[in-house]
Amino acid sequence: MLMVADAAYAQPWGPPYGRSYRYYQSPGYFWDWDDDDDYRPRRRGPSLQSGGERPDIAPVEPRKISFPSTFPVGGIVIDTRGRQLFLIQSPTEAYHYPISVGREGFTWTGKETISRKANWPDWHPPEEMRARDWRLPEKMTGGVKNPLGAMALYLGNSLYRIHGTNDAKSIGRAASSGCFRMLNGHIVDLASRVEIGTPVTVVSQLPRELARIVADQVAPLRQNAYRQPDRW
Repeated sequence: MLMVADAAYAQPWGPPYGRSYRYYQSPGYFWDWDDDDDYRPRRRGPSLQSGGERPDIAPVEPRKISFPSTFPVGGIVIDTRGRQLFLIQSPTEAYHYPISVGREGFTWTGKETISRKANWPDWHPPEEMRARDWRLPEKMTGGVKNPLGAMALYLGNSLYRIHGTNDAKSIGRAASSGCFRMLNGHIVDLASRVEIGTPVTVVSQLPRELARIVADQVAPLRQNAYRQPDRW
């Protein structure tokens, strides 16, 4: 049983499945099952964790492709199924960036606008995420260890962002909790090309003919996108 120095901080904690003895929870701890199927206290993640160094990241210019569409010029289009992001340059052209999207159960569609830019942003994992992973801190400062990477573009008043990553191999995969990850060199480049208020359209997939046009141009790039070195 976890010993608590000050009983005023202890709270009765009911054990699962009607066990007869009582548990107590103190600040910084919670009870959960471990790998040995024992119910025991775990220490929560720290309140503050350093994200490490913040090096200068050189922008990496994306490929410009043919993209005939009616999406607004200057806007961003995110194709969830294709795991790719487009910055519309004209009614017929766009810049193309490979990205990582939300894993199953964490995808979404809709329209937002860029409300804020942040260089080496701090990360505040939401409570539901910390409930899934008890090791996460309340806050991680910006840096190379931070999963938000070198830059973040915040979408409206939502919790979602287009951001960099500390895991370059996740690019091209469904791996996030609803945000959109990019290589750090790519997010730095994208951030330099857009302004606050830029519209962002998230679709489940592109129209069939447009998807075919894009695939004919970027399939060789996307196949190896996640192997591109992240430039610290």
